[in-house]
Amino acid sequence: MRRAKISIIGAGNVGATCAHWCAAEELGDIVLLDIPQMEKMPAGKALDLFQASPIAGFTSNIIGTNDYADTRESDVVVITAGIARKPGMSRDDLLGTNAKIVGMVAEQVKATSPDAVVIVVSNPLDAMVQRALQVTGFKPNKVIGQAGVLDTARYRAFLSLELGVSVEDISAMLLGGHGDTMVPIPSCTSVGGIPITQLIKPERLEEIVVRTRNGGAEIVSLLKTGSAYYAPAAATAQMVEAVVRDQKRLLPCAAYCDKEYGVGGFYVGVPVILGTNGVEKIIELQLTDTEKAGFQKSVDAVKELVKAMSALVG
Repeated sequence: MRRAKISIIGAGNVGATCAHWCAAEELGDIVLLDIPQMEKMPAGKALDLFQASPIAGFTSNIIGTNDYADTRESDVVVITAGIARKPGMSRDDLLGTNAKIVGMVAEQVKATSPDAVVIVVSNPLDAMVQRALQVTGFKPNKVIGQAGVLDTARYRAFLSLELGVSVEDISAMLLGGHGDTMVPIPSCTSVGGIPITQLIKPERLEEIVVRTRNGGAEIVSLLKTGSAYYAPAAATAQMVEAVVRDQKRLLPCAAYCDKEYGVGGFYVGVPVILGTNGVEKIIELQLTDTEKAGFQKSVDAVKELVKAMSALVG
């Protein structure tokens, strides 16, 4: 049986760590690519990871390259390429530079892997996945943004710390754009089936939501020389697994919404069924008036971000 081919564009911390998670789970053969200026760096990281296979017990083939020809006919392409945030920077500060980088990557993906499912991780996420769709011309269900899985994981982690319970018992959902305007859905958040509103007072829950929104910035401020990569990479690997194993997972992802939620043709975080065809279904939740208002605010922020990107890249 043919193994899936997973190409990861960008061999920095997020890309290399994503390769690690994917290899450890034996999701497929992996190509780790970076720009020619990085010369043999991706090959070095790939070789190092492959040499771990006898110890960790995985059988994935792993190569590092600067040549997109090596990614040809990938089943999944993960785009992590772009500059990372530094202290004092917002995700939006990366807009112009990363839009150009993601656009160039998307051109290559279009030429080499026209049937791939594309998972975009580069920030600012909601605009970058829109850019990848514009350039590849792929069907919208085949181009997805990774944000909701990460945001929800951070939310669950902070809730587990607050309550002193296992993260495995916490189920949660966040919608909207990646960052300051993400929208928590209390009606979809529970601990062992108990609604979160019965366990945490509203004021304290809002504080946890704020920390979740600032989860990436908190890590940037602590690292000082880079941004988060373990959790973003793990979140991306979970999405890759859902695609290559056709798991039909219900996960929050940045998906192209047109009539759904009345968005009108933009990427925004919503719950989806994720399988071999990418986004196989968008789940429309019944939102409260407060949740609807928060979601609309988030959608409006995404639209402004895409508008600003369009002014920069044409």
